Amino acid sequence: MTDSYLLGIDIGTSACKVTLFSVDGEIVAREAGDFRIYRPAPGWAEQDPNEWWDVSSAAVKRLLSSSGVDAARIAGVGVDGQSWSAIPIDRDGTVLRNTPIWMDTRAAGICRSVVERFPEEEIFHICGNPFKPCYTTPKILWYEKEEPRLFEKTYKILQSNAFIVFRLTGELSHDLSQGYGLHFFDMRKRGLDGAAASRLGVDASLIPPLCESHGVVGAVTRKAAACTGLAEGTPVVAGGLDAACGTLGAGVVTGKQTQEQGGQAGGMSICTESYRADPRLILSPHVVPGIWLLQGGTVGGGGALKWAEAELGAAERAEAGARGVSAFRVLDEEAERIAPGSDGVVFLPYLSGERSPLWDERAKGVWYGLDYRKTRAHLFRAVLEGVAFSLRHNIETAREAGAEAGTLHTTGGGAASGLWNRIKADVTGHEIVVTGAESATGAGAVMLAGVGTGIYSGFKEAVSVFTKENARYGPDAKNKAVYDRGYEIYRELYERLRPVMHRKEAL
Repeated sequence: MTDSYLLGIDIGTSACKVTLFSVDGEIVAREAGDFRIYRPAPGWAEQDPNEWWDVSSAAVKRLLSSSGVDAARIAGVGVDGQSWSAIPIDRDGTVLRNTPIWMDTRAAGICRSVVERFPEEEIFHICGNPFKPCYTTPKILWYEKEEPRLFEKTYKILQSNAFIVFRLTGELSHDLSQGYGLHFFDMRKRGLDGAAASRLGVDASLIPPLCESHGVVGAVTRKAAACTGLAEGTPVVAGGLDAACGTLGAGVVTGKQTQEQGGQAGGMSICTESYRADPRLILSPHVVPGIWLLQGGTVGGGGALKWAEAELGAAERAEAGARGVSAFRVLDEEAERIAPGSDGVVFLPYLSGERSPLWDERAKGVWYGLDYRKTRAHLFRAVLEGVAFSLRHNIETAREAGAEAGTLHTTGGGAASGLWNRIKADVTGHEIVVTGAESATGAGAVMLAGVGTGIYSGFKEAVSVFTKENARYGPDAKNKAVYDRGYEIYRELYERLRPVMHRKEAL
């Protein structure tokens, strides 16, 4: 099988990335395509699953064409996807509406009404996660209340990776790593709790059969082969949560190892070999059987920098075009000329509310410390530092919960920025290791395919093939002292501004 390949499809928040790997862990070809986020009302954030399929299938077809690889030599396909989708399909497999995505908070009122009759601590005891509007369960309940005609037609609710797997194979599935979006998922037993579902008011039959992430769900159908260029009959595994696949792709598979997420969303995932839940954090099964991930997830990761570049970076985009480089490289160069601490400018990256550990859908983004001496470069650097502060907040919360982060294995687009890696190391006091950078999530997806199809004997072998250390960043004590003061202001700003953010007229 040394002349075989594995294909990974990554359904992120802002884009689909398709990566073809050789079975010895080398990238052969890559393609990508962007997605739109629709915001029809305050607090709403939706995407069209049909657009995910159109973009990803076209990307696969382009990849096969440009690489010249015979599709028959692809031994398996793995799919990872963003969290907490709630894709309603009918019995024909038709998508009934756009799905609210992980940053959508429209179901806040639903959550408040549910916990009045089903105390949140009792829900938490079952699923190990807080009952918040961004999870899948409240979105299902929102459909039932606000769109009853649509809900009557709903046959199943799918997650992002499961939807792509369904389009590839015609088979319905729900992998265990995505089970954490359901508050009737028993986190200890890793199965659905029918009694809890009934008490929440959810029909558990809406959820497809649960399966391990590396389990082969089905094979590429003739119809999917025509859309993608893949060979009919190619095995497809269930796949899993993008953060969990990125964690696997970074080689983080045993207790106390930690992945740092540098994608659209920010955060971290600490491996734990025992159930360890905290209501301020997020707990999910790893895509590796028998392991949990204690996660801290913030809305402000690479997405915050992307927003800043889009709104303020016209000059940087023009320079980047003239130089033939990325606009983000120009932003990095400008931000690097500003001293650590951004001369007192502090950024709260709460651009769509905030997830852990605040769980505040009304939190707002803030730049603090502006005066006439400040430049766009100060603003850009403050964004990088603000995201690092949110990472530190989650790491400290995990430590309070009894989980020590240790070395951070960084992944995602942000991992390509040496400046951002140094800032995160200095802010958190933790060493940052780059293993795979942008390709880690896709690598995790194809490792699942490789293990599921028997190419690798297990996850230990797969990790040994795929993970290679590219760079290492240690914290600087002098910079850490500067950031300690900035972090105190970061934490105080939210606490002092929270009453203002929660005023009705501020919504």
